[in-house]
Amino acid sequence: MVERWTRERRTEHTRNLLVDAAQEVFAAKGFGAASLDDIAATAGYTRGAIYVHFKTKEDLFLAVHQRYWRRFFDNFPELLASVTEIGERELAEIAGRWRRLAESGGAQQAALGYEFTLYLLRNPEARVRVAPKQQQVNDELTAFIVESLGKLGATLGMPASTFAQLLIATSDSIMLAAELNDTDLYRPILEMYTAVITVP
Repeated sequence: MVERWTRERRTEHTRNLLVDAAQEVFAAKGFGAASLDDIAATAGYTRGAIYVHFKTKEDLFLAVHQRYWRRFFDNFPELLASVTEIGERELAEIAGRWRRLAESGGAQQAALGYEFTLYLLRNPEARVRVAPKQQQVNDELTAFIVESLGKLGATLGMPASTFAQLLIATSDSIMLAAELNDTDLYRPILEMYTAVITVP
């Protein structure tokens, strides 16, 4: 029996195809040079289809960026669920996963993030528009941190939201250093992060 798609499922499918296409076009051309027409053509839709789901190119970029962070979140829960301490083995495992994530597109996403940051610096109105979406990413990361440390019974030496902001601000630099300079800073930065975490 052929499964019938609901309207909600069709809408989600179209949105995912548009985000897939945006990720591909942004990666190939960068944020500034990519056009909505390019993205629509890559997805096999008209430009009008984009506006059904996204108000601006900025919103579409943020959807790509948010997908990356969710992928980042999804990469660690089962590891953290089995952790009872943060020692040498755990740091090595987390560093390895982060390194593989960067090698499979994370560094490219980091570079796009810097391009988008430059765009926001030059466009204050856009900065105001995207601030709520950026806050949403920070809030999701904060919740992930609180949940993960709660499972460990660990305490954090600063507010979880501040820790989340530090992770977002530094993670792109770490991945780009590895990509551009062949400098592996994953383990050292993790040691800095865990210096503010106390595990009983």
